[in-house]
Amino acid sequence: MTVLILGRHLLPHAILASEPFAVLMTFVAINTVMYAALSAAKVLPPIHPGEWIRRRGRRAETRSIHPDGPL
Repeated sequence: MTVLILGRHLLPHAILASEPFAVLMTFVAINTVMYAALSAAKVLPPIHPGEWIRRRGRRAETRSIHPDGPL
């Protein structure tokens, strides 16, 4: 059994090429991508697609003390 150190694989090739290890690597890869996506979604501002369709919450008239101001 050969174990290589200093920047090489610490496990033998038989373990790295096994089916359970491949399943574990797949799980870790999917988990990493999901964590990165959730982290990016947390940093970015919220998106409200419903506001694109309807302009709810917008007033038709200005309620400013300057009635000639922009709507």
